[in-house]
Amino acid sequence: MTPHEAILELQRRMETAIIGQQHVIQRLLLTLLCNGNCLLEGLPGLAKTRAVKSLARHLEAELKRVQFTPDLLPADITGSEIYLGENAQDRFVFQPGPIFANLVLADEINRAPAKVQSALLEAMEERQVTVSGKTHTLPELFMVLATQNPIEQEGTYPLPEAQKDRFLLHVAMGYPDDASEQAIIRLVRAEKGGDAGEALAPISQHVIFDARTEVHRVEVSDAMEKYIVALIATTRRPRELSADLGRWIQVGASPRGSLALDYVSRAHAWLHGRDYVTPDDVRAVVNDCLRHRLTLSYEANAEGISTDQAINDMVKLVAVA
Repeated sequence: MTPHEAILELQRRMETAIIGQQHVIQRLLLTLLCNGNCLLEGLPGLAKTRAVKSLARHLEAELKRVQFTPDLLPADITGSEIYLGENAQDRFVFQPGPIFANLVLADEINRAPAKVQSALLEAMEERQVTVSGKTHTLPELFMVLATQNPIEQEGTYPLPEAQKDRFLLHVAMGYPDDASEQAIIRLVRAEKGGDAGEALAPISQHVIFDARTEVHRVEVSDAMEKYIVALIATTRRPRELSADLGRWIQVGASPRGSLALDYVSRAHAWLHGRDYVTPDDVRAVVNDCLRHRLTLSYEANAEGISTDQAINDMVKLVAVA
């Protein structure tokens, strides 16, 4: 089985357990292919946690879940030095925290204070943790999947915009359609009745590493590079393209947004069996790449303009070179 076939098989397995959220499943796989981290935002009960657990179950990977709460400490994430006593050969030994897993589910990340969020985001960026002056490397296969609820603000600590930028993708989850809702009822009923389905061998981590190598080989033409740059430039100088965009967008995307759009577009093309990027690949992922990288103005919020609406209007106006 080729890496491409194996990833498609992983996608198929996840879709049997997560119904009506194909977009979310594909974005999780794109994040995995791009060696990034993902922020999932949606109302309670939309299968955010279930999607992450499904990915871990069908992949040869260790999953650790951390429920973020206001009393959480950075050491609860990173781990700490444990004192063994005076007579021990080594008086202190490092006890790894849940961050030392392949997949880390940070549930309701906006419920923990800034110092805990910073400890997590530092590990995401550096792929290492420093405790008591000693540096500990994280596993080669490592991905943080953070969730947050968009409607609850009381007792939360919203992620600063600069820290949101550390996430490769910001995926918004919506309600499933009626047919999917019925299928969900039947699926959960069968699971409660003891029908867990056929047990399948997990897909090896080496498949992910081989797939990432192939994604790096996907070609991006000069025209596609200019298209990506034009989209990012429009977020910084929106008034040059549209008076409305100029009123709505206050702060545009950084070069990290360009890099994310380039990388995820290549992964999207590879996932769909192409070795080159098309404008449709860029358009397919632009919202998830830029949703958390734009800051809207007070005027946009007053008019009820969402970040997605601003991005969609921008995509309609920016032409392919």
